[in-house]
Amino acid sequence: MTKILNYIWRGWFVLLGFILLCIFFIPVYLFSFRKKDYKYAYIFIRLWCFGMFYGMGFRFSLTKLTDKKIDKNKQYVFIANHTSIMDVMLPVIMLPNHPICFVGKKELEKLPIFGTIYKRICVMVDRTSPKSRAEVYTRCAERMEEGDTIVLFPEGGVSDDASIVLDQFKDGAFILAETHQKSILVFTFVGLRKMFPFDNSKGFPGRVQVYFNDILEPNQSVSELKSTAHQEIKNTLVKNNP
Repeated sequence: MTKILNYIWRGWFVLLGFILLCIFFIPVYLFSFRKKDYKYAYIFIRLWCFGMFYGMGFRFSLTKLTDKKIDKNKQYVFIANHTSIMDVMLPVIMLPNHPICFVGKKELEKLPIFGTIYKRICVMVDRTSPKSRAEVYTRCAERMEEGDTIVLFPEGGVSDDASIVLDQFKDGAFILAETHQKSILVFTFVGLRKMFPFDNSKGFPGRVQVYFNDILEPNQSVSELKSTAHQEIKNTLVKNNP
């Protein structure tokens, strides 16, 4: 795509997001008031994610690298590499039976309309505040007790250096899993760094490769869990990145 076409495509992303947000805002808003109704709000959140992902011309193929199976009656900590805003859509699309709660940036709650829903369905963290970062674990534990699966991107953000295959992991996801004895779903997303980067002049629609690496049980130390997950995702990226 030329830069002009990319800007048009990105403009469609904004317009599509706004249209879908207007359609699903009311049911998500209403069902997010009571904790026990979040599972109904999640139905509409999934529809929004389907609309955004497929509406932008993306598809995905899932490859299982493990024989382990996800139990629909358990709550998990979901981790994956993070290179694109589209990474957020994939866990929601792939997990119909596990209402998802993201750990997200507090500043996004200021966005009109979107921010109203965002602060109801996410555990927000102010990364400049040690108190806010410390409280995340308690709030995530509460959400898991309510039946939610927590999604964390352990790199803590998207690196500006495209040469970095996989940035170092932060401890948060692994402390949460070890402390509250929740298994970790390990996934790798391949392709979105090029297909939908944060550079609005680049990108193209296509098929994303998703790899289900493993389910790590919380019977190891935080450092061991972090090291194992990082190595599994990095090996998958190195092996399968074009």
